[in-house]
Amino acid sequence: MTVSIFKYLVMKFFDRKTEIATLQNTREKSHSVAQFTVVTGRRRIGKTSLILKAYEDVPILYFFVARKSERELCESYLAEIESKLHIPIMGKVNSFAEVFEYLMKLSIGQPVTLFIDEFQEFLRVNPSVFSEMQRIWDFYHQEAHINLLVCGSIYSLMNKIFKNKKEPLYGRQTQFMHIKPFTPSVLKEIMTTYHPDYTSEDLLALYSFTGGVAKYVQLLMDNEAFTKEAMIDYIIQADSIFIGEGKAVLIEEFGKDYGNYFSILSAIARGKTSRSEIEQVIGKEIGGYLTKLEDDYGIITKKQPLFEKSSSKNMRYTIEDNFFTFWFRFIFKYNYILEIEGYEQLKTIIRRDYETFSGITLERYFRSKLIEAHDITRLGNWWDRKGENEIDIITENELTDTATFYEVKRKKANINLEVLKEKAGCFLKATGAFKKYHIDFQGLSMEDMYD
Repeated sequence: MTVSIFKYLVMKFFDRKTEIATLQNTREKSHSVAQFTVVTGRRRIGKTSLILKAYEDVPILYFFVARKSERELCESYLAEIESKLHIPIMGKVNSFAEVFEYLMKLSIGQPVTLFIDEFQEFLRVNPSVFSEMQRIWDFYHQEAHINLLVCGSIYSLMNKIFKNKKEPLYGRQTQFMHIKPFTPSVLKEIMTTYHPDYTSEDLLALYSFTGGVAKYVQLLMDNEAFTKEAMIDYIIQADSIFIGEGKAVLIEEFGKDYGNYFSILSAIARGKTSRSEIEQVIGKEIGGYLTKLEDDYGIITKKQPLFEKSSSKNMRYTIEDNFFTFWFRFIFKYNYILEIEGYEQLKTIIRRDYETFSGITLERYFRSKLIEAHDITRLGNWWDRKGENEIDIITENELTDTATFYEVKRKKANINLEVLKEKAGCFLKATGAFKKYHIDFQGLSMEDMYD
């Protein structure tokens, strides 16, 4: 019998213990002083489920900002208030400001938890909502006992609303939470629950295709796609949510200029990681686009060799989200095949190129795993300017004066520690780092994913 992952992700609720504890503590604080929590994270990450889980034991007002008129939204919000708080409300309300002020006043006499989902959509409904909320919050919050949570999936807009000094709600939040994907240990727990006989290949595929994004994991588990082959079959089929997902999520971020951003991300996903390499593919200067992708949208990360000066031009750009990396590498690149319904052909291409693609995500897997272990104080990698020497992972623990150099390969037999030691020698000579440290060398392969 197949058990719905919704049951486990919501009722058992894999992980999120720290986040739930934080949210529950915030609710307790709100009984003494008003709390305003901003919750962000990419779409499908499980923000809404998390908040509802944290407050499942108390009445919580849930306002979803749909793309409707403000009057229609207010009607649904009043119905929610009457249903959850059992307070009859007379008359019509046409503005969200009236609803919000009513709840702020109400919370002076009784605790109120209000969760506003897809908060950034007020920009489309009525942008003046933010200045009205500022006015009302500033007037009442010292007396109020409200636990206000706002959540949004469009990273750039949520940043603009709360981190731009020119915006009315700047500095009003008491807490900022960013919800991250499931870690490797949580993915292992999920696989153990649904497919106890999973292989390292199955686990790596789940990590490579979903990046630990809750909704994508849910879809695969719900549909018994437990193995690498089954995952590919489920992802690449007619009407698959995965095929249109990248475009659907990112167009909301990028707007009408999405074509240039998509071309850049596609190039990065194919291994063109330096600015010059990307510009050769795109055919134009892209400095401004790269800055926005990193700072405004949070889609890419700029990396440099460990201990390299920040002013160095020896930079690489990576897409940190595994799903987007996969989507641009295969679905966006081969969209012309999908347009003629060539699902089987694309599956063949993915299987053909999978080892190379998953080799990159395997490195990410072990980086995440090392970070999760909380046994290091620094993590990075290194490459020289000529591209002759590259070290996959370097960790430092300055509390114990130890440093470890890692080589990552899919197959253990392909790991050569002697070559790794030679590369480490080049690193130590170039940087002068780790003097008087104990130096260790390790290989990591798919066999080590079980540890």
